[in-house]
Amino acid sequence: MQDHELGAAMKMGMRRLASGVSVLSARDEHGDRFAMTVSSVTSVSDMPPSLLVCVNKQVALQGHVSTLGSHFAINILGRDQKEISNACAGMKGVADRFSIGDWRQHEDSTPYLGDAQAVFFCTSDKVVSYGTHHIVIGRIYNVEMGTLALDPLIYLDGGYGAVQKE
Repeated sequence: MQDHELGAAMKMGMRRLASGVSVLSARDEHGDRFAMTVSSVTSVSDMPPSLLVCVNKQVALQGHVSTLGSHFAINILGRDQKEISNACAGMKGVADRFSIGDWRQHEDSTPYLGDAQAVFFCTSDKVVSYGTHHIVIGRIYNVEMGTLALDPLIYLDGGYGAVQKE
């Protein structure tokens, strides 16, 4: 297979992998808030507590998040937060993304969703450039757990879904 064929096949195969939906939020170097929907988030280690997020190089915020020492939050969305996911996926302007949801400000000025399933506050600790994305390892310095029932928003086959625990 050619690379473009493999890329298309990979995308179709990845549509079969359910993933949680999160919003990465931060303030840029000018103090402006930014939020974007991300689905490539996973834990890296519990010592030190860390996670990774993949950020497209074409996204405006990638310069901030890929700068070592910068702060950002990963907000794990609940099933009732589809509208926030859509807004932060580019269906609204950057400023309008904060018109939906319970947005708050952490003591270090990082914006976050007060009603998220969980929020991980991170500092960019390592960045690897690969293909079209930056793989950002965030060292977690604080975690806030949501108070609502565990009901995460899931992305599967190009749409949203829900988890049914057995």
